[in-house]
Amino acid sequence: MATNPMTIEQGPIRPPSEAASLLIRLTRNCPWNRCLFCPVYKADKFSRRSLEEIKRDIEAVGIAVEKVQALAVKKGNGEALPSEIFARARDAGPLFFQAALWLYQGSGAVFLQDADSMILPADQLGAILELLYRKVPGITRVTTYARARSLLRKTDRELARLKEAGLSRIHVGLESGHDPTLALMQKGVTGAQQVEAGLKVRAAGISLSEYVILGLGGKEMWREHALATAAALNAINPDYIRVRTLAVHPASPLYDKCRAGEFTVLDDEGIVREEELLLQNLAGIDSTFVSDHILNLLEEVQGKLPQDLPQMRRVIEQYFALPAPERERFRLGRRSGIYRLLDDRLNPLLSGRVEQAYRHLSKTGLPVDDYISQVVLGYL
Repeated sequence: MATNPMTIEQGPIRPPSEAASLLIRLTRNCPWNRCLFCPVYKADKFSRRSLEEIKRDIEAVGIAVEKVQALAVKKGNGEALPSEIFARARDAGPLFFQAALWLYQGSGAVFLQDADSMILPADQLGAILELLYRKVPGITRVTTYARARSLLRKTDRELARLKEAGLSRIHVGLESGHDPTLALMQKGVTGAQQVEAGLKVRAAGISLSEYVILGLGGKEMWREHALATAAALNAINPDYIRVRTLAVHPASPLYDKCRAGEFTVLDDEGIVREEELLLQNLAGIDSTFVSDHILNLLEEVQGKLPQDLPQMRRVIEQYFALPAPERERFRLGRRSGIYRLLDDRLNPLLSGRVEQAYRHLSKTGLPVDDYISQVVLGYL
């Protein structure tokens, strides 16, 4: 493989579920960029990349994938890529290494960046999708982020056109179905509009992931946030419900509200109570409930609705059945990266490490939950 410095432009974020995806950047940053809880794009202006720039990146990716595939076949490994190929791909440049990694992972997925690809005209987006499938061999799905308002501007025919062109899934930040919470966070959309946008995506036959931020209503509105969000999800019945736990980054505008006493962050136990209430009020839907982020305390609270709902609720019940000191130690272990699941505390090797960390922290005088609030910022 000849050395080639080809690179493509990529944005800063993608969903955790798209970790194995190729990233193709269509826009830069977020066209709204006013949500108080989000620190990602606040220092950057939104812009659309030119069609020529996007085409150049897609063609470069296609070339890199084809060259890596050709080398794998030459080495007699059309399926599994040996370490030699990764080494040669790395020497050829970052794009070739990304192509090798993508082929090795075998997801066949592509994610369109940045925060709202659906702001592009449907015809342009459709042409980009068609070019992707034509130029990059092995694509099995293409996904993107979208804001509800951008989706509402698309006609049913335009969404159907995008489905036909190969748009497989849309990730939407529902965040909350509670209008006062949405207004407080300057989300720029109402709960009813979120529902309408979600139903449009579902009607087009495009897979829909709706994101919920646990704790977004704070201590002041946690109950209303949970109930209204459950109602919105029941109305949409998305393919996926993906939960995130609010962590207030110093770079987010919400941080200043917290310091001014205008918003009170829920602690971990309050978040779990809110999640419990949310689950109690999900009904009549067959969504997959996903807890795919390290900020979520109880990662195993996930499954297919409605059949897995009893087990999901049992995990929460098991957590609250623990004595307070044991719950505190679990929170410390989870946030320190020692524990992943609730039952990990039964592993003596892991629990021993947590106990050691707990004793060390006790000597400093810093409360466990204060320490946790510092640790979680590192996950943002």
